[in-house]
Amino acid sequence: MLDDVNKTDLFCDYYKKWIQVYKEGAIRKVTMDKYYMSHSWLEKLAPTLKICELTRIAYQQILNDYALYHERQTTMDFHHQLKGAILDAVDEGLIERDPTRKAIIKGKTPAPKKIKYLNQFELHTLIANLELKTEVNWDWFILLVAKTGMRFSEALAVTPKDFDFAHQTLSISKTWDYKGAGGFLPTKNKSSVRKIQIDWQTVIQFSELLKGLPEDEPIFVKGKVYNSTVNDILSRHCASLKIPEISIHGLRHTHASLLLFAGVSIASVARRLGHASMTTTQKTYLHIIQELENKDVDLVMRSLSSLS
Repeated sequence: MLDDVNKTDLFCDYYKKWIQVYKEGAIRKVTMDKYYMSHSWLEKLAPTLKICELTRIAYQQILNDYALYHERQTTMDFHHQLKGAILDAVDEGLIERDPTRKAIIKGKTPAPKKIKYLNQFELHTLIANLELKTEVNWDWFILLVAKTGMRFSEALAVTPKDFDFAHQTLSISKTWDYKGAGGFLPTKNKSSVRKIQIDWQTVIQFSELLKGLPEDEPIFVKGKVYNSTVNDILSRHCASLKIPEISIHGLRHTHASLLLFAGVSIASVARRLGHASMTTTQKTYLHIIQELENKDVDLVMRSLSSLS
């Protein structure tokens, strides 16, 4: 498909062909959608730019225009996606020099993001008021996420077979394609494949709930699932209990936050959440870690003053 490309072809057309040749079938749909989103922005920002006209200045202008609407990290992702195609075009002789060299990445100042999570009393209030019926419902889903800190797609993919009640563990080895046509997908990364320890109460509750259910079928999926549906249910619970309204992802933050406040190490929390590295955990929960460090300083001072 790329054999018939000429230097005078539009760059946005070349980029679309490049996606189809090199990315179609090689990456997950959610990542593929991001490449096509980059293509749609390219059509808006440089609809008439030809491949032979892609100089460093022209490329920098594309990045600058994109950065007017996006934060720096998003602009960086856009740059990386375009760069792959451009370097191939350089290798093919369609572009003489790499126009992405020394590119300057700009972007809007990110709005302060405060993670929404519940404190221990609020979480206890929520769990105590869930309608945990004898048959599976979304309240059971809310309970499981609160107790494990799983991602939404991971929790949807859980089957009865994933529970090891004898050893009090839950295996995470797949996700559910709720944004697409359904079905199992791989986890977000290798670190996301893990075993989560679950408490004895959760063991008793789910061992009873799952009796008679098909071993290899997802527990919570019955037809098309929408993130908004479950978030609405959780939000209504929170509103009725007069506690902060959070999302399912907020339950994951709640789980991690309570573990950190309880003194669980960052390394253990990172493994439990399936983060690729502790750096991700540290960045996400920086405000909590700083709060804990302030408490540590007070503890150190009290300990030292007692030595006199």
